[in-house]
Amino acid sequence: MSEALVAKRYAEALFTLGQEKLYLDKFVEEFSVVREVFETNEQLVTFLTHPGINNGKKKELIDKSFQGFQKDVVNTIKLLVERHHTVVIPAIIDAFLQRVNDAKGIADATVYSVRELTDDEKLKVKESFVKRLNKQEIRIQNIVDPSLMGGIKIRVGNTIYDGSISGKLKRFERNILTANI
Repeated sequence: MSEALVAKRYAEALFTLGQEKLYLDKFVEEFSVVREVFETNEQLVTFLTHPGINNGKKKELIDKSFQGFQKDVVNTIKLLVERHHTVVIPAIIDAFLQRVNDAKGIADATVYSVRELTDDEKLKVKESFVKRLNKQEIRIQNIVDPSLMGGIKIRVGNTIYDGSISGKLKRFERNILTANI
């Protein structure tokens, strides 16, 4: 089974469990920490994926590492490690967080601009894309990219809205090349 399918199935199960137990916000908070730990701590991942270490020791480390977390969060990590899905844990959490955001009408957008956007400019982008994407909220991360020459480029999920000067020049160049053929 592909990693994407595994991630989607577990994410959906976690979402359903979080809704049933009314722990969705707590799950988001704790799984965000778990994702960060798994993405930054290579030694932990190496230990949990090592075939020579028995599952009892792995589960003991998980209990110690995530002490104070919801029982369901810790048990989920143990289950994933036991089923050899350790390396997929960040992808599962990403899919879970995306599922929660979709349910709440929240979208994350990366806005590329030649300079840091002002708060007013960010607000205008938010208002415009809230309507366009039919969302309740847009969370913006601004990245400065001088290669754009001017304008902005916005990435929401897998969709890119390119209003940059460099993007317009590239489209113009493509149109000229295809017109001459």
